[in-house]
Amino acid sequence: MTVASTAPRNQVPTTDERIRVMVVDDSLVIRGVISSWITAEPDLVVVASHRNGRNAADDVARSLPDVVILDIEMPEMDGLTALPLLLERKPGTAVIVASTLTRRGAEVSLRALTLGAADYVPKPGTGGGLLTAADFRSDLIGKVRELGRRSRRRRAGAPPAGGAERSAPLHPAPGGRRSPARPERDEAVVLRAFSAMTPRALAIGASTGGPQALARLFTDLGPLIGRVPVFVAQHMPVTFTAILAEHIGRAAGRPAAEGSDGEPVEAGRIYVAPGGRHMLVERGPHGPVVRLSDAPPVNFCRPAVDPLFEAVAAIYGPAALATVLTGMGSDGARGALAVADAGGSVIAQDEASSVVWGMPGAAAGAGACAAVLPIGGIGRRIGALLGGARQ
Repeated sequence: MTVASTAPRNQVPTTDERIRVMVVDDSLVIRGVISSWITAEPDLVVVASHRNGRNAADDVARSLPDVVILDIEMPEMDGLTALPLLLERKPGTAVIVASTLTRRGAEVSLRALTLGAADYVPKPGTGGGLLTAADFRSDLIGKVRELGRRSRRRRAGAPPAGGAERSAPLHPAPGGRRSPARPERDEAVVLRAFSAMTPRALAIGASTGGPQALARLFTDLGPLIGRVPVFVAQHMPVTFTAILAEHIGRAAGRPAAEGSDGEPVEAGRIYVAPGGRHMLVERGPHGPVVRLSDAPPVNFCRPAVDPLFEAVAAIYGPAALATVLTGMGSDGARGALAVADAGGSVIAQDEASSVVWGMPGAAAGAGACAAVLPIGGIGRRIGALLGGARQ
């Protein structure tokens, strides 16, 4: 996912207010380039730079970073070995893993997420591309900023807006609809009633923190999703989504793979949007089929959640069930409104259990949701709805 990296310029933060960043990479060039990007942002500061995981682990309690950008392949101690040491010696640190766009890079990145990394960034290809990789820079700085703020908020004990379970009906506004925007902390989330129809399709959208949330959700769902097709849009590049599908399939004990263009939709199967393409659903001569699209990015993302949710809403109407999980930005809010306006139901992950409450917060703030739940409660609620429950 590409995120704008421009910081507010009206006030330069003091040293104590700036987000503290540690850069760990065995390449002097890469450390220098990333450090220069961070230094150029007035709300960020580099507090340490190391060539291997051992040096980083030995220094983390002294330099006290809010965010660590951690390479995987390094001498003496690699990133996977260093990761648990960093988290043990400086609890609450947000670790962003940097890896290559290869199958091994994807596998290692997903492994790092299970060990406690907050997010990952795929490095551009070799051959000097790093110096001109505007998307990589924007993505990295955006994640550093958002995860750094979250790390500081949680360390300061700031209460999350979505910490408590919320379930409709509360106090719906006319139509239950608002513009897609994250609700303020003192603003009540407006919820809709769940659809009266049993869901016939489940669509899930996620970004930052999504692989961890998806693993938990599909572990909880397991055999409960045998009656419906499941569509997943996770902000990930090519190669990463294929590995993600394998992980999801193992967690759920269900067939899972990247969706293929024209593939018939079957109950009990999990379709993951492939990196670099939008995934849609449309009517075919014998039932719904998967469609892949090379249309421009939506919300700076491809695959994006909005096109998937809108397509599912158009096909399944009040029998559509959508879930918006942790992620930066607002992708999924417009699609969630489409599902809700078609009579379907939307569940958002709460802030307390989200790595970043951007996407689910935007869906909740738009008035599209019937419930805002912790990740540990979403699977149970989906299972109940698939079994015919109405709340």
